[in-house]
Amino acid sequence: MIRKETDILIIGAGPVGLLCAYLAELSGLKTIIIDTSVGPLEVGRADALNARTLQLLEVVDLFKELYPLGLPCNTSSVWEKGKFVSRQSSWWNELEGCFHKHFLMLGQAFVEKLLDEKLTSINAPVVRQTTIEDIQITDQGCISTLSNKEIIKSTYLIGADGSNSFVRNYFNIPFEITRPQIIWAVIDAVFETDFPKVPEIIVFQAETSDVAWIPREGEIDRFYVRMDRKDFIMEDAIEKINLAMAPHTVKIKEFVWFSQFSVKESVAESYLIKDRVILAGDACHIHSVNGGQGLNTGLADSFNLIWKLSMIKNHGAHQSLLSSYESERKPIALSVIESSGELVRSTKYSNSGTHAKDYVKIVEKRAGNITGMGIRYSEKGIIRTRVYDLIVHQEKDKKRLYSLLEYTKFTLLYFSDQRIDLELPDFVNLLQIHSNNSQYGFWTESKHYKDQVIIVRPDAYIESVGTLNEINTLIKGLVAKYSKGYI
Repeated sequence: MIRKETDILIIGAGPVGLLCAYLAELSGLKTIIIDTSVGPLEVGRADALNARTLQLLEVVDLFKELYPLGLPCNTSSVWEKGKFVSRQSSWWNELEGCFHKHFLMLGQAFVEKLLDEKLTSINAPVVRQTTIEDIQITDQGCISTLSNKEIIKSTYLIGADGSNSFVRNYFNIPFEITRPQIIWAVIDAVFETDFPKVPEIIVFQAETSDVAWIPREGEIDRFYVRMDRKDFIMEDAIEKINLAMAPHTVKIKEFVWFSQFSVKESVAESYLIKDRVILAGDACHIHSVNGGQGLNTGLADSFNLIWKLSMIKNHGAHQSLLSSYESERKPIALSVIESSGELVRSTKYSNSGTHAKDYVKIVEKRAGNITGMGIRYSEKGIIRTRVYDLIVHQEKDKKRLYSLLEYTKFTLLYFSDQRIDLELPDFVNLLQIHSNNSQYGFWTESKHYKDQVIIVRPDAYIESVGTLNEINTLIKGLVAKYSKGYI
């Protein structure tokens, strides 16, 4: 019986758990992460990173390693009876302050592998082939017993252990599941086809829109095929694909992965248990894969959560800050279920019989959710909305604003040519951005935040905004809020 101590014990080494551990270690928090698997995922599961996720990966220096591995994709088209019907992509152009106006089609396995390597390199590797058996909450944190009989004392415990979460079930958190009786086949493979393939998402309009072709990294493609029955094999799905694509045909050249899943929708009644145990990712929300929102929503949970734990543990913020994790992220999960649910039902039900056309119109309508760029934590104004990405110059170098942000700290953006001399708390970085080519540092041609002070949270959402004359008031408010717990 061995007793270890850590700041955070993380259950589950999928992408959400791995990212929680990585962000925590960046923030100076010690972690132990356990999982039942023997290693990172190798094939299958989620297949796209959205525009907001790409921005956030830039903040934590993961973007440059992942981006070249994937396939950018920003168009979707409808085909019917072997003929092109329409193509949609113009709505991407309406996203302001966004430079990655596309999805990055990239398998979940690449994300897991990179994060696993990062954790191993900093001596915080995943403890694999291990489960959790018991969790006791105390005033100081949690005492957990693992299957290897180790006892772990942690200040916090994060349950990122998937839709069948042991942590959620252990604490009897209600998780009522809706099942709309929609069952899909998923096939990853290298395909041979006479179809005029292009790197875009294609929805085939037959009697319904029950076949979608998703481009992927390398030579791989994915097909989603709605079957609506459980007693089928992969050959049945291939037959349905060929019916939808007729007169074109497709066959598998090199098989990679096949899976069957039924659509399930649910959001946990609570994300927090006594402010010590926290649920994230599929452990607290599940929904249809339509719109590619599952992985991206879970990763956004991690970005929202870990900086708050760091502020509490490292900078004296009040424990009540943690409640904002649930109050901000739970409404997002509910909106994701609404948007993905509308998409998946449109593949089966259509008053006009134009399922595929209906589908792409819903994608356009729900673009804020699907791209992640419309996610906001306030009803109006720019407070708690994403800070825009801008082109920022430094002498001959051209950078994006997001590459200058740091996840472990707030950033005070000072858009002015006036000299400034401030004494800031240790959890705030100052970034002055001039309005023209300046020998003093960074400058931008953008007028979007001209003569304003913007305080940006570690997760790249705006904390507060004011004029240049209000800078001291903003800083005092930030210190009061996060050093004394006035939230």
